[in-house]
Amino acid sequence: MNQDVERTMQALYAAIQEEDGRWVGQHQGLRISSQFQPIYSLPHRSPVGYEALARFATPAGEALDPGQVFAQVQAQGEGAGSQMQLDRLCRLLHVHNFVTQQVPDCWLFLNIHPEVFVRAAHEAPMLARAVSTVEQLGLPMHRLVFEVTEEIMAQGARFEDAVERARATGCLLALDDFGAGHSNFDRVWRMKPEIVKLDKSLPQRALASPRIARIMAQMVALLHECGALVLQEGIEGRDDMQLALDADVDLLQGFGLGRPAADLLAPQANPTIDGFWDLIEDRQMLGRERDDELLQPFRSAVLAAVGRLQAGDRLDQACQGVLSIAGAQMCFLLDEHGHDLGMRIHPDVQSDSPDLRFGPLDASGDARWSRRPYFRRAMAAVGTLQVTRPYLSLHGARMCVTLSLAFWQDARLRVLCADVDWGEGEERGLGRPRRVAR
Repeated sequence: MNQDVERTMQALYAAIQEEDGRWVGQHQGLRISSQFQPIYSLPHRSPVGYEALARFATPAGEALDPGQVFAQVQAQGEGAGSQMQLDRLCRLLHVHNFVTQQVPDCWLFLNIHPEVFVRAAHEAPMLARAVSTVEQLGLPMHRLVFEVTEEIMAQGARFEDAVERARATGCLLALDDFGAGHSNFDRVWRMKPEIVKLDKSLPQRALASPRIARIMAQMVALLHECGALVLQEGIEGRDDMQLALDADVDLLQGFGLGRPAADLLAPQANPTIDGFWDLIEDRQMLGRERDDELLQPFRSAVLAAVGRLQAGDRLDQACQGVLSIAGAQMCFLLDEHGHDLGMRIHPDVQSDSPDLRFGPLDASGDARWSRRPYFRRAMAAVGTLQVTRPYLSLHGARMCVTLSLAFWQDARLRVLCADVDWGEGEERGLGRPRRVAR
């Protein structure tokens, strides 16, 4: 078996050579070269890793699509021209070109076909020889990131064993193209990748739909809970970077930050990212000003409503000022345990009538909201007005923010809450309050 391993390594090294400080390969008459696309984190502003990409050319210099080359090799079957041999050849070439440029403290991302990954991980002698070769070249295994797609799950139970064997070498694993096709979190839980790469189609969809943008943010949060860093591919411009920042993505990759090239970048800040940070500060300031301007009338009206409740007014009387403001969804009153005190007051606007499909939630009886942030924060700071982050309200399934204020009334704590529309493109109307009994 060891002789077979050495013959394989000899064949691989016979297929690569150094030319003008860079390594190139040959496979069935095709010339193979390496290109590297930088991977950034926004806080660092400089590359923290590179994805290695194979480039193929005919003897006449005509570029070929790498996917088609690999597909043709796979169709040819086993032997010296097999997909596994070509896969190994490309990785060996990339490692040589990466270490030759001596860029410190960066990851090298290497793509590997799922079938090749599983098969290679079960070939212990060859795996050990590959690890030895990489380390002898001066690249520690902890700086290697192997990218596999979710197709690896089709390998059955063998893939879990292959994952453990690969991880035992000290490398990191990345799950590629997550969010495309039939992606699901069961695959993340089973594989436990250190990095999950979100498919490049996600920014396009999220920019076209605020709802998908919110789902993307929740997806990133759940991936973090799974113990994975999240890398967003397909970053083309500042809107993509803003979306990634809002979703709390860790790493970024795309043509807007750097195209694949043979030479690695110098370890310095990317001017595009530096300019983006200036834009972020401007947007955040404008966003805070806009939110304050929008919410200030509600702040004043909620404070006034509490004063009227303490003076003995009914809830519908006290909340007239709140509900007369465009965008008000409803007001409701909670006791010190978070129990709803029996009615919610809505603006009486015909064009904004309740969605009857959510009637069961609208008439939910003695609801208890003690776990809601608006209740907990108000109770922790009695007398201080609180405002939540935007969230999906159960009452009509609309985006809202909630203003809440805990106050004393007849020697008992009460919490007045006011929900305000925070959706995109929703019409906001004026009107008289109407009572909605339980």
